[in-house]
Amino acid sequence: MARVALAGVRKVYDNGYVAVDEASFEIADGELMVLVGPSGCGKSTLLRMIAGLETISAGTIAIGDRIVNDVPPKQRDIAMVFQNYALYPHMSVYDNMAFGLKLRHLVRSEIDGRVRRAADMLGLEKVLERKPRQLSGGQRQRVALGRALVREPAAFLLDEPLSNLDAKLRLQTRAEIARLHQRLSATMIYVTHDQIEAMTLGDRIVVLDAGRIQQIDRPLNLYRNPANKFVAGFIGSPPMNFLDGRIEGGRFISSDGAIVVGVDRRPPTGDRITLGMRPEHITFGEGVDFTLDLIEPVGNEVFLYATAGENHVIARVAPRELPPIGSTIALQFDREHLHLFDPATGKRA
Repeated sequence: MARVALAGVRKVYDNGYVAVDEASFEIADGELMVLVGPSGCGKSTLLRMIAGLETISAGTIAIGDRIVNDVPPKQRDIAMVFQNYALYPHMSVYDNMAFGLKLRHLVRSEIDGRVRRAADMLGLEKVLERKPRQLSGGQRQRVALGRALVREPAAFLLDEPLSNLDAKLRLQTRAEIARLHQRLSATMIYVTHDQIEAMTLGDRIVVLDAGRIQQIDRPLNLYRNPANKFVAGFIGSPPMNFLDGRIEGGRFISSDGAIVVGVDRRPPTGDRITLGMRPEHITFGEGVDFTLDLIEPVGNEVFLYATAGENHVIARVAPRELPPIGSTIALQFDREHLHLFDPATGKRA
């Protein structure tokens, strides 16, 4: 395995559209780095540039100690797993996994050993003679992983590999990828738009928006200490609540005056401020009166949608007897977990 380093990488298309702007970060040898962001943020373009499937407009990409800007994809020593599996329908599972090794003219015994070791890791040993059409979606994705695994590359690149699976299979295959990474200590770069996948899989996460890196950090630190409003709103489900207002006399007052919350510090950016609060840090108790708009029970927790004046919040609470929709409920904000953002720049205040 090998480290992967990007320095000032840009991608500008002929029409002037900037898909990736000044991307600089390093993925350590054996690290699983996740690139996450909404559609069109540049994450797949960035992955394809690392793979050599897209040319770069500026900057450098290094795999190991070698700058690979002008190196063809097949010579970069990477293996890529795509969203659509890209399996040969007329070949067996064994032959799909062995095909790339045969093209490299490895001896038959080496090919057989690699394929069977990968099949054992991925639970495919009983389906090696089947064709892709005889497999479930989860099994097909594991075959695609196995085809990459047998190459023993310097780095694995995974482009939204779970997006075609249903919820249960996504959960199972996500766990298999995590176990595989732990077992191999492999360098992996994983692209997804699903922030839950990012949080559960990544050693570190690169959050992108509109082609620019917003923050790079470990999952829990992204959640607890977002660098800006975009990261705060993108990471977390349900998302962080945001309220616009001002700071006055050590208190946050919403723009319409309906919500007043004490704050422990005065932000340096001026009186206008955006307050952020995670749903789990809004609880029942003396505080602000809200109208209960909607109740969503999801098993071991309940999401409450509530309104005070022009302000809408989501609270995450434990299951309990709740008043009917339309009732007035008192909610309090945990002052220790307030987030403050500059409304002009979105940066953490």
